[in-house]
Amino acid sequence: MNCGCAEIATPGLLDLFDARARMIAAARPVEGAERVPLAQAAGRVAAEEVTATLDLPGVDNSAMDGYALRLAERSPEGLPVTLRVPAGAGVLRLPPGGCARIFTGAPVPLGADAVVPQERVSLDERGRVHIEGELTEGANIRRRGEETRAGELLLPAGARLDAAAIALLASHGIAEVAVVRRLTVALISTGDELIEPGANRVPGQVYDSNRAMLTALLARAGCEVLDLGVIADTSLDLRQAFARARDEADLVMCTGGVSVGEEDHVRPVVERLGGIVFHGVAMKPGKPFALGYLGESLEAGTPLIGLPGNPVASLVGWQLLALPFVQGRQGRTPTPLQRFPVIAGFTRRGTRGRRELLRVVLDWTSGEPVARLAGGQGSHMLSAASQAHGYLVMDANKNVEEGHAYGYCPAAQFLD
Repeated sequence: MNCGCAEIATPGLLDLFDARARMIAAARPVEGAERVPLAQAAGRVAAEEVTATLDLPGVDNSAMDGYALRLAERSPEGLPVTLRVPAGAGVLRLPPGGCARIFTGAPVPLGADAVVPQERVSLDERGRVHIEGELTEGANIRRRGEETRAGELLLPAGARLDAAAIALLASHGIAEVAVVRRLTVALISTGDELIEPGANRVPGQVYDSNRAMLTALLARAGCEVLDLGVIADTSLDLRQAFARARDEADLVMCTGGVSVGEEDHVRPVVERLGGIVFHGVAMKPGKPFALGYLGESLEAGTPLIGLPGNPVASLVGWQLLALPFVQGRQGRTPTPLQRFPVIAGFTRRGTRGRRELLRVVLDWTSGEPVARLAGGQGSHMLSAASQAHGYLVMDANKNVEEGHAYGYCPAAQFLD
């Protein structure tokens, strides 16, 4: 039964996008770097600028299979093939009065000023080359250094090394790269009702899905996870867990216990060991989100992110608020939030006082995307979250009207 508590507008909450901006501004990159082989660099963050070691291409080369020639020597009688240049050959000189059979990537012979594709060539009975259509100087030639010149910037510090970036470095003969050390994140679940998946369950107990979810998300983001398990809802147990996390991790992430109920002990313990920067965001789900620290200050201590206990609220809090903070701690520029208008295929009453992130799937039946609810929208309902393609981000107090366009955030952007 819905008691209506979720519809109560709570004063003093941060706007979602203000909270996101504050998270990004608060993130300080961790110190320390290491050099790793290129084969182990996938997903890591470049710790320094990487510059080109050579010109690419290293020589003028052919963009396709065809024939290299001097335009001035083109003749109605055709040109004899006087040279064959495969890929990997050295730079040769084109003899006068002839053309070269050339292949994609092969060095253009000295003296040639164009390459004609083999599809535009015919050979007569003497084996002479006849060219169809017009040809301009430099046609189908990749010029030396047209992609990069030695000494130019290849990748800036803070770039995440994806497959294309790794290929770029490899193309310059770079075998290893300096990367930011991995961020260590201490992960804590709170709640006396939580048990590990696989354990025997009695009524009232709940399997801990948040830790499994966040472990996967942190690993995908390139973090090392220090799993401190499920911590009992007592001040003593929480103090001990937070003290260890403070000393061994670069960031603490906990789920549950950050609301204001009598059994929510996280906030008072954090305030004794450090402080709270802000608590409460005007979004649904995810209102009890908190940013704090363990130690003297946010800058000098260990940052702490408090996520709600409800799993969908925890997921949304990670995607919209925690992830850009993690990216900033890794030395990355947080990825800008992607939003574009999509037509709603349903009608729904708006939420008072908070932006609502509705889990939706995109229906392409009509040729244009139409957002439809992925299922139940409760903050405990993982089934809809697991099927959703993204979110319709609704302003506070605004109803969804079928056929109208609203801001849509694709969920795939949060997997970077």
